Amino acid sequence: MKLNKKTAEFFVPDQTSIEEAIQRTTHMSIAAHQDDIEIMAYDGILKCFGKDDQWFFGVVVTNGSGSARDSIYKNYTDEQMIEVRRLEQKKAAYIGEFGALALLDYPSSETKDPKNTEIVDELTELVRLAKPEILYTHNLADKHDTHIGVTTKVIKALRKLPAEIRPNKVYGCEVWRDLDWMIDDEKVVFNVSDHPNLAASLVEVFDSQIVGGKRYDLATMGRRMANATYFTSHAVDQANALTFAMDLTPLVEDVNLDIETYVLDYIERFKKDVSKRISKML
Repeated sequence: MKLNKKTAEFFVPDQTSIEEAIQRTTHMSIAAHQDDIEIMAYDGILKCFGKDDQWFFGVVVTNGSGSARDSIYKNYTDEQMIEVRRLEQKKAAYIGEFGALALLDYPSSETKDPKNTEIVDELTELVRLAKPEILYTHNLADKHDTHIGVTTKVIKALRKLPAEIRPNKVYGCEVWRDLDWMIDDEKVVFNVSDHPNLAASLVEVFDSQIVGGKRYDLATMGRRMANATYFTSHAVDQANALTFAMDLTPLVEDVNLDIETYVLDYIERFKKDVSKRISKML
């Protein structure tokens, strides 16, 4: 497969051919930015790590040109930051033993354009080739517009595929808004307690972001620990780290299901839960 942008590229850490690397995929993540995969889709990375029958395929849609920057990166141009973030993402793919990585290199403006079909078509073809069992992307209640732009395009892409090659499950994960607010029995809960050293390393490798003024390393590990601790109030913790996701699978199975309504219904059920808890105490 030839990627659309001249600057886009595939990276295969174990140097398997691109075709074979993509076709062995079992778990796939489509993310907006470099480091989003490591924050939101660690469950998939973990499930494939050290395995020879499960493989993780990461796809990063944007080029990272709009990154915050400080310290040694303070005076870097957008072009220099693109190269830095590209290298950091490759380092993460190597550390996490990804089966393959695709860097699509779109500017964020194109990702946020609802009329852009080029990205949708490219994502459709990538999923068609990979045929993942599980796909992780951003949740639809995220507060980052680029993340929402990616997720809506992912859903559009998956809807274009024949039902038999769509992923069995599609999950919208936490980055720029956590999902603690969701009703517990509606959360998809991932126990990501294993290999804490790997979890930390995957985020820490993005040096340009951390010294650039965003402590994603501490925040990500802290959120996972907080999720585990505060998940249930009347039971002993069964995990040291949890991540939450919103099940987006129904939006892929039913192409007529309205995306906005689907998410607002989650919020409405949360509203009713809050109201019920208060009213019974009055």
